[in-house]
Amino acid sequence: MPAPKTAIILANLGSPSAPTVPAVRRFLKEFLWDPRVVNLPRPLWWLILHGVVLPFRPGKSTKAYQKIWDADKGSPLTFFTRQLSAELAAQLAGRDITVTYAMRYGEPSIASQLRVLKEQGIEEVLVLPLYPQYSSTTTASIYDDLVKELDQWRHLPSFRFISDYHQHPAYIAAVADSIRQAWREQPKNALLVMSFHGLPEQLTQWGDPYFHHCHKTAALLAEQLGLSEQDWKIVFQSRFGKAEWLKPYCVDTLQALPGLGVTTVDMVCPGFAVDCLETLEEIAMENRAIFMEAGGEAYRYIGCLNDSTAHAQALLAVLGL
Repeated sequence: MPAPKTAIILANLGSPSAPTVPAVRRFLKEFLWDPRVVNLPRPLWWLILHGVVLPFRPGKSTKAYQKIWDADKGSPLTFFTRQLSAELAAQLAGRDITVTYAMRYGEPSIASQLRVLKEQGIEEVLVLPLYPQYSSTTTASIYDDLVKELDQWRHLPSFRFISDYHQHPAYIAAVADSIRQAWREQPKNALLVMSFHGLPEQLTQWGDPYFHHCHKTAALLAEQLGLSEQDWKIVFQSRFGKAEWLKPYCVDTLQALPGLGVTTVDMVCPGFAVDCLETLEEIAMENRAIFMEAGGEAYRYIGCLNDSTAHAQALLAVLGL
């Protein structure tokens, strides 16, 4: 019998369709209304979202997006995700495997990509959320969206969902190699700061493993790089709202380091598969300014794996292909 027709979906968060206030408002409305992202009671959150957040935040976010938006390529997150799927397809050339990508928010949607695959007669679907560390706010939300669409199908394909790869040897090796390459190009700074996206602390108490996954990833990277405890630090970025989030906070740490005698840092974001607003604008620009104003002398951002061949090969290992 012929092998089943297989498809891989690389799933990511998504981006606004344009760096404009209306487009950013539409994106934020979809993103922030997801109950996986904000756990407040819906009536209360609807009032806050429409009365406080959406009237004001899109303007600020639009300015941030405009700093990193490429006139030809568009959103870095979308571009790199698309290119990564193409690189994965190139690595699988000659095998009966289709590779595509989808976004949880914005376009192309998970539902639309599943329908395309259905029309192509795909019999087996492998879904890989581009979130190395599992979180209910990200990975589980992608699963929700998949199930929402598949619940409407009479004939379901075979299905495999990768929940996380935070300690997969191929992923750890690829990130470590990218850091070593940066250090070969320019000697390493005094401290390697590993920054992960923050979450409300309450989620960890409810059983979300994200905090522990981040610490495991960071520890494995430090081990692979041969770093001692004083050579690296883990922080959490992108705090939103007034609740307590995962600590230590990235901004607070960067402001304090020069006063502690650490004036040169390398920043890396091992929780982001591809560069995006939170890495290119927040870490590489905004947080750099904060560190330098506090007395820092050198600040280098080491980019994500993006659409590199090494990244594609690591993801094939994660998928077992």
